[in-house]
Amino acid sequence: MHKTPLTYHIPVLLKESVEGLNIKPDGIYVDATFGGGGHSREILKHLNEKGKLYAFDQDADAVQNKINDSRLVLIEGNFANMRNYLRLEGVKQVDGILADLGISSHQINQPKRGFSTRYDEKLDMRMDKNAELTAFEVLNQYDENILRKIFFEYGELKNAATLAKSIVKARNKKPVETTGELNRIVSKHFPKLKTNKFLAKLYQAVRIEVNGELEALKKMLQQAAILIKTGGRLSIISYHSLEDRLVKRFIRGGLFEGQPEKDFYGNISVPFKKTGKLIVPSETEIAQNPRARSAKLRIAERTEKTYVI
Repeated sequence: MHKTPLTYHIPVLLKESVEGLNIKPDGIYVDATFGGGGHSREILKHLNEKGKLYAFDQDADAVQNKINDSRLVLIEGNFANMRNYLRLEGVKQVDGILADLGISSHQINQPKRGFSTRYDEKLDMRMDKNAELTAFEVLNQYDENILRKIFFEYGELKNAATLAKSIVKARNKKPVETTGELNRIVSKHFPKLKTNKFLAKLYQAVRIEVNGELEALKKMLQQAAILIKTGGRLSIISYHSLEDRLVKRFIRGGLFEGQPEKDFYGNISVPFKKTGKLIVPSETEIAQNPRARSAKLRIAERTEKTYVI
């Protein structure tokens, strides 16, 4: 039996993220991360019969949560290809885009998906179950130096070199096939009282590599700058510093690295301007949904300047 949308994934910062879109009742909007459909349902409440919502999710499990509403078009695909998918629907511009990044509660709670440190299952971690690359290939075939770089950059683990060395030493004897085996190999390198925290960082690093998450986010943000009409809104919820840093930098300067160029008068041309301060969940929301603890919401408005890639 398929889970209900609420048990599939509890939407984080629901009211704040949708209000941030400043929805026009007859506008065209995008929910880039459909999941259990919580944010989509809230957006639909603000649309009239002329409004339209295009939602994306690359996970076939999420697509089963489709809402029976003629104003919604649910697309099974990666938001990195959002612009092409929308073109196929005859849509060139939209009034706003919302994205709730990261992993859903459903994905974590499904043992066979290999996302959780709690279960002993095959190493997978694919958000798109049709994708070829899995955590097994990453951990058993990647060069030690590349593993070290992934653990350091995507997991922000200071002992990345030690972890990579231990995994390579273990796989030389036999392949690392399950999450339980991985946990046993690396747990000795983590503080005893913080093993779960550090394992979560390791899993995050592998998951980001398997799914190309940061590159997908970059592509989505660049496309959002083209797709969103002047005055339209971008509403992004992130869960770790790597995602939030990319979102923050892009909103601030239209770039992911470096500083935007200034014209003769010292002005810069950027696609967005932030609409307010960083928004985080209330203590009440965190108590009701502990996974909301690390969430950060940034909202920005599309400026008049032209932006192309």
